[in-house]
Amino acid sequence: MQVGEIVAEPLAIHEPRLSSNQRETQTAAMLQRVGLEAEAMRRYPHEFSGGQRQRIGIARALILRPRLVVADEPVSALDVSVGAQVLLLLQDLQRELGLTYILISHSLPVVAQMATHISVMRAGQFVEFGPANLILERPQADYTKELLAAVPEVPRISQV
Repeated sequence: MQVGEIVAEPLAIHEPRLSSNQRETQTAAMLQRVGLEAEAMRRYPHEFSGGQRQRIGIARALILRPRLVVADEPVSALDVSVGAQVLLLLQDLQRELGLTYILISHSLPVVAQMATHISVMRAGQFVEFGPANLILERPQADYTKELLAAVPEVPRISQV
């Protein structure tokens, strides 16, 4: 399927009364909102970079204007700089569209950037829940403390 068909498919299923022109207009607008040109509609996913494919997935997820989005490891397959761009896009979209995210991630830096509240799970059980700043700064559960201690820090380079 071409990208335009992929992104427009939820509209075709859930809003069947829309004309093909209306679907195309909404699809182009959503692709542009996530940083892709309307001409992307005529291309295939394999013609895009990983970050662009992630943007296509985001456009598809948002085309029906949901209030809640579940994002499972949204940047895990991306390099750090592209992942950072996608996270900034998600934050912009959250503010603009009033979205709530349930973000599933093993990356504490990603969680720290995105979360207002954090639930820590171990072996399928919740071990800690609370405001992000409290969980990250003053964790109570031993497992949470271990996770935070395992996050590497970038060494400082002394200037000569």
